[in-house]
Amino acid sequence: MNDRQPGSIAYVAVPAHPTADGLLLRPFEDADAPALIEAFRDATLRRYTRTPVDDAEQAAHWLRLQYEGRAAGTRYPFAVLDAGELVGNVVLKRGTPGGETAEVGYWTAGPARGKGVAPRAVEALTTWAFAAFAEDGLRRIDLLHEGDNHASCRVAEKSGYAFTEIVPAFPPYPLDGHRHSRKRLDGTERGRSE
Repeated sequence: MNDRQPGSIAYVAVPAHPTADGLLLRPFEDADAPALIEAFRDATLRRYTRTPVDDAEQAAHWLRLQYEGRAAGTRYPFAVLDAGELVGNVVLKRGTPGGETAEVGYWTAGPARGKGVAPRAVEALTTWAFAAFAEDGLRRIDLLHEGDNHASCRVAEKSGYAFTEIVPAFPPYPLDGHRHSRKRLDGTERGRSE
């Protein structure tokens, strides 16, 4: 499968390196382990993520999960870099490779919050995903978050993901959540839910 890099005429095989307004999205590398450990020291990030990263062993485990998901075609994670520094993570989750739907997930390191990193990274990933997987049948991407995560609601809105429904709580999430969605509409990159 070929993937187009937004803003470029180059075509490369997965993994691609989408960019967004000064941010670089690239696949994670083993060398990212120290920055992951530092990012996961943030209490807010730990509250909304399921896999802890407290030390080198846990960082290696987290990275291995990303590599395995990419190899299986079920998860396309990207390190979000600003001036070479890891400031976040954005991931396309495809529980069913070749299916019509996928999910976007993300986190932003504490020092980078409030600077528009998450919306720009989600927008870049969304554009990349609709281009990369159009022929594979991808038609809708969902963004899910816990109902009390107001910052994620703002990220969804800024990224063109329309609120579609409240999702009942399910383990490991103790609260009801929100589903926001974007649809691919015949070649438009910013297809919004109806």
